Amino acid sequence: MAVQDNVVASTRVTRAETPPADHWQRWASANAPAVAPAPSNVVQLNAAAAAAVSTPPVLPPSQWQDDANPPPLGSEAPYRVLIVEDDRSQALFAQSVLHGAGMEAIVHSEAEGVQQVINQQRPDLILMDLHLPGLDGMRLTALIRQQPGQQLLPIVFLSGDPDPERQFEVLDSGADDFLTKPIRPRHLIAAVSNRIRRARAQAAQQPGAQGAPAMNNPETGLPTRHHVMQQLSTALSQGAHGGLFFIEVASALGLRERYGYAAFERLMVQAAQRLADNAHPHLLARLNDNSFLVLARGVDEESLDAMAHQLRDELSARSFVIRDEESVHLRGVVGHAKLSGGFGDAGTALEAVERTTLQARLLPSGVAAHVRREDVAAQEHLAMLEGQLEPAYQPIVAVAGGNTAQYQVLLRLRQADGSVLNAGQVIPAAEAAGRIADLDQQVLDHALDLLDLYRHATPPLSLFVSQSLRTLARDAFADWLLETLQQRQLPCSALVIDVRLPDALIHTVTLQQFCSRMSAAGVRFCLSQFEPSGEANALLGQLPLAFVRMAARFSSSHANQQTRDELRGAIDAAHRGGALIIGQQIEDPQAAAAMWMGGVDFIQGNMVQSAGSELNFDFHTAVL
Repeated sequence: MAVQDNVVASTRVTRAETPPADHWQRWASANAPAVAPAPSNVVQLNAAAAAAVSTPPVLPPSQWQDDANPPPLGSEAPYRVLIVEDDRSQALFAQSVLHGAGMEAIVHSEAEGVQQVINQQRPDLILMDLHLPGLDGMRLTALIRQQPGQQLLPIVFLSGDPDPERQFEVLDSGADDFLTKPIRPRHLIAAVSNRIRRARAQAAQQPGAQGAPAMNNPETGLPTRHHVMQQLSTALSQGAHGGLFFIEVASALGLRERYGYAAFERLMVQAAQRLADNAHPHLLARLNDNSFLVLARGVDEESLDAMAHQLRDELSARSFVIRDEESVHLRGVVGHAKLSGGFGDAGTALEAVERTTLQARLLPSGVAAHVRREDVAAQEHLAMLEGQLEPAYQPIVAVAGGNTAQYQVLLRLRQADGSVLNAGQVIPAAEAAGRIADLDQQVLDHALDLLDLYRHATPPLSLFVSQSLRTLARDAFADWLLETLQQRQLPCSALVIDVRLPDALIHTVTLQQFCSRMSAAGVRFCLSQFEPSGEANALLGQLPLAFVRMAARFSSSHANQQTRDELRGAIDAAHRGGALIIGQQIEDPQAAAAMWMGGVDFIQGNMVQSAGSELNFDFHTAVL
């Protein structure tokens, strides 16, 4: 640790901040809360150790100004702070200051094992050093933020690094504040206690602590997706008039790859706030990374198209500052539907307006109104769904070899003129026409035929089959699949149902219900297009996943250090949940090597074998 990181010089510590000789005995009395046991490399300060620290401690909280006062001892559970600091003197200084203010302070001296300490000790705040051996504080913060339930855990940096650019990078990594050494004890107490007080107040305001989800997102103040869906259900059950708007920000993947995840998140928060301001007083919630839902009750349904254009225009009217002096203009598309459109429930309404947004992508105006399915049956785009199903197959190969032949079934549809349409062309048309369930069932039925045909093959065959959440939401579909598997006496574990992450984030409850039924029978699941985020990481613990297929950017941008760190964090999280990782679109040996070193379990792409019409890949000799 650099000399500049040392504790504040004696000339900057006033006599007023030096406590009487018996200060530690009064604050470390038998009435103080007991501190939970800590791992062997965690230091916990008791009264005797605190008294031995040469750095001047602080006055009892009762003698500070209000902004530096933590709650009195005994009024609630004491504040718990995890100090991640490799310099023992610095750690003991911070620990003694916080202990003197009535807080519980735990020291961990290295980046390795921090997650275990967090899980065991449940701190209210982490006081983080910037320069740690091995993994620096910024990278450690990014990894912590990827863990379910830790996106809002306050993280405050305490460092002697004077570089303003470095401080900006720290905040960009996900930290809440940056404190500069040397620091006065009073400043440290105020910064820590205020952060914890606000975090606890936010948690107390969330009914989720009593079993009900929060109505508002504590980070943005906007309504949660769950709350808006509840309000939509109420509106439909009451026969309310108004509109539902699905807003999608275009080019989200390109923005994320260009600016990084943290900057992209800030951009989407800004976009949400602008949309909410323009939608006021109506409810707006963020559905997933780049889509939003607006519920407008009591408005004239003939004005919905004008409202949709206004929301889209206001989103792109002014640029957003994304970092430093750099700004970006956002484009969006909007699909909308009347609440009086005869929707049976909130899920059906959401499906309709989301499907309408797919149509809006194809229109110059970027806005589309929902039309009932029976009214679109004669539209020209239905013609492309009348082709012949000719799926292709791409092997998914274990990097260390394996005893199973695994293929992904890729949708292909041959038209009357001989041309072949891929999934990217067919699925939007099927969704827009309300035919996606029929198409999904055709593909799945074809896969079951193959599993029946190859039931005695060596090595045994497993097939990954993509399915839409709109299909899985139908009870009749689940009943059909279970009955078919039972009638054919197929090994259920040979079927892997592939679900896209954006679908899973929007229809989480539906997917959980379907997975519960199918996993009991032995069917396995794969979460595709995986991008690490708070909600995405939470799915790893909420769903019975056997596989996670990473987004394509992890192979195409494998030379980027930030991408490699994100990959490593996602792999660790998936492995802890019992899922195996698939690296997709591997086009060259460099990408394959990067995926292998990152820790993926399987690779898939043209370097292994391009998609074809035969199941003839030699898995016995395929080892990376």
